[in-house]
Amino acid sequence: MSDLRELIVQWQRGWGTARAVPAADDLGPGLRVRCLQLGRAVEYFALDTAPAALRDLAGRVAGEAEVTWLTVPTTDPSATAAVLDAAGLVVLKGSELLMTAELSTHPQHLPAPGYRLETTADAAVLTTTVVHESGEVGARGTMGLTGPDATADRIETLPSHRRRGLGSALMGALAAGAVDAGASRGILVASEEGQHLYTKLGWHPVASVLIAATPGTVYPD
Repeated sequence: MSDLRELIVQWQRGWGTARAVPAADDLGPGLRVRCLQLGRAVEYFALDTAPAALRDLAGRVAGEAEVTWLTVPTTDPSATAAVLDAAGLVVLKGSELLMTAELSTHPQHLPAPGYRLETTADAAVLTTTVVHESGEVGARGTMGLTGPDATADRIETLPSHRRRGLGSALMGALAAGAVDAGASRGILVASEEGQHLYTKLGWHPVASVLIAATPGTVYPD
């Protein structure tokens, strides 16, 4: 298994753990899971970006009866997008990055005055919340633990609490909790908005992530 293929498998497992979705089916060129998430009922994850493999997955996506996405981590997004287009899919989103970090050296930051960190572990899921002294949640996020890997998911700072360093404190607490649980590598898919924060904290991009679907599919706001 190539390094990128292995990383994608571990990322999907951690993401699935964090969201309590069923285990994915391994189809060879990709993974399939009936995830019932916002904007889609089924999601495929490409493990191979060779044209034949992408055409195979595109055909499977087109054959689904429910709204379905094909998520493709790739080191050549332009070429991958061209293959997907030729296979009859449209790219809904192409600005995200698959990133990794060494958790043992992840920066730690105290929350801003008036806030506190609360981290809980439930089975293989870590949840950290940054809570204001008023009781209002300022930021939150989870990590799905899969052996040596921890996949960060749903990292969010609420609009009225932004620009106070809460995201840095949140990520540091999640990383520390994951290390305590035995994880060493962090994995996440960063939105365009989150990439600056993660880069500042020492996360490194490994691949671009394209999300494709059949024409007429709408990406949720």
